[in-house]
Amino acid sequence: ERCDMVDGQPECVQETFSTCWLAGGPHYRSFDGKTFDFMGTCTYTLTTICNPDPTLPAFSVEVKKEEKDNSKVSSIGSVTIHVDNITVTAVQSENGIVRVNNHRSHLPISLSHGKLHIYQKGKSMVIKSDFNLKVLYNWDDHVVIKLPAALSGKVCGMCGN
Repeated sequence: ERCDMVDGQPECVQETFSTCWLAGGPHYRSFDGKTFDFMGTCTYTLTTICNPDPTLPAFSVEVKKEEKDNSKVSSIGSVTIHVDNITVTAVQSENGIVRVNNHRSHLPISLSHGKLHIYQKGKSMVIKSDFNLKVLYNWDDHVVIKLPAALSGKVCGMCGN
């Protein structure tokens, strides 16, 4: 839930999210619930706003897929999030560290006057934006992206509808 002003009065409003995930390298589940496998080794956009719109937040989440040693399966080399002219990259096995605009930083961090929070929760890094984009990455083989349902149908990429 979140607190919103409704007719001049504060009210609790139920907030719903769409979720996408990438697991074990090739396994994806899109925001609209479709599951598929994709083995490619390149940098891919997981999600971004399809059409530039000043009323919507400008952001993207990308994943760099690399070939695993002696394997036909690709693995996650890094996850990069672009929000508010800030680039945050989490590189596989660099636990507790992210690269903010190419500078290594230890967690937790608050950026852009509190619009972006990055912290560790258990074995995962969590990036949370002021518009409720949430990205979890375990510095290995699992990425989860949560978006407010209000952005459903407005995003493109591997996770897009």
